[in-house]
Amino acid sequence: MMADKKRCILAFSGGLDTSFCALWLADQGYEVITVTVDTGTFEKGEAEKVAARARELGAAKHITFDGRQKFFDTVLVNLIRGNVLRGGVYPLCVGAERVVQAIEIAKIAGVENVTAIAHGSTGAGNDQLRFDVAVRVLAPGVELITPIRAGNIQRADSTKYLTERGHTVPNKTTSYSINRGMWGITIGGVETHDSWLPLPDDAYVFTRNLNDTPDAPEEITIGFETGIPVSLNGKKMNGVELVETIGELGAKHGIGRGMHVGTTVMNIKGRVAFEAPAPAILIPAHRELEKLVLTKLQSQLNAQMGETYGTHLHEGRFLDPAMRDIEKFLETNQQNVTGEVRVRLHKATAFVLGARSEFSLLGRGGTYGESSGQYSGADAAGYCKVAGLEMAAAHLARAK
Repeated sequence: MMADKKRCILAFSGGLDTSFCALWLADQGYEVITVTVDTGTFEKGEAEKVAARARELGAAKHITFDGRQKFFDTVLVNLIRGNVLRGGVYPLCVGAERVVQAIEIAKIAGVENVTAIAHGSTGAGNDQLRFDVAVRVLAPGVELITPIRAGNIQRADSTKYLTERGHTVPNKTTSYSINRGMWGITIGGVETHDSWLPLPDDAYVFTRNLNDTPDAPEEITIGFETGIPVSLNGKKMNGVELVETIGELGAKHGIGRGMHVGTTVMNIKGRVAFEAPAPAILIPAHRELEKLVLTKLQSQLNAQMGETYGTHLHEGRFLDPAMRDIEKFLETNQQNVTGEVRVRLHKATAFVLGARSEFSLLGRGGTYGESSGQYSGADAAGYCKVAGLEMAAAHLARAK
């Protein structure tokens, strides 16, 4: 069967840019198949609204694919195991999910027998690289169409194009670019273009403002197996349910807001606001358990590998075989990261109270403090003397 001459799959979120793309592609004579890969994108009932929006904009067919479990199993477990925080603060909200979305869209393109794949990324952001690379690797014979980037379409242009053809555009959609996912939410707007300006409280869409959070703290216990969160307060949960539940708990207490400045994949500085209560709780909890059970060298290597993994995932290299090598390292490194962590949630803070594990190294091979019976004072003095020999020699050499 030959593919239709002008048949195109569009990665569709229902937001301003992809709404413009759907209408524009239809206006260009394409039969448009909109595809939404749900990686925690929707609130209850929103998926149906996105499908209706696609049809309203002229899509011949709309497909919704639930990619949450796949995202957790293939990407998120590695972000947790590697304690990945870009720039020390940003947990790769939404951007990390694009790889799953792009991979599934490329697969669906083969099933639907299309000749083109389109996405609504701009020429300034990071998502363009993630989608472009995945499409070129997994669907090399398919044309790639990027209406926003190719036409240098601004948000005001998209709004005008849609409204002139009778399609409504919510005011907040025009003011802020909001992307929601299982691992958090990113928000872009006029304030994020200035490194001095904070995002106003009413621009956040998930976490409560500090004054609206409970006055009483809430304590939770998170269970981990081989570095992967598996239970909450003793109740076993699958990864999707656990992350979503912890995210809601954190949002109730105002946890997880932040701003991040970094170098984009286009080698310019970018700034984004985010709401990420689940990683703001899970990563510190996981890190505390890790410190209890790993050796110093294991922890150092894990930090290096985690940062490397996060960097290359962010820059669209998920399909590079080296990423499978890093994942295998993380899997091996985390074999003993099993146990429970207590965390107190209160007034925008997730405070780790303690951790326990059958693999704990605390108290094994020696007890910290004066009561240690594993070595004598003379042993300690000799070790301290030997440890400083090279530094002493270097100091004398420089003094000359």
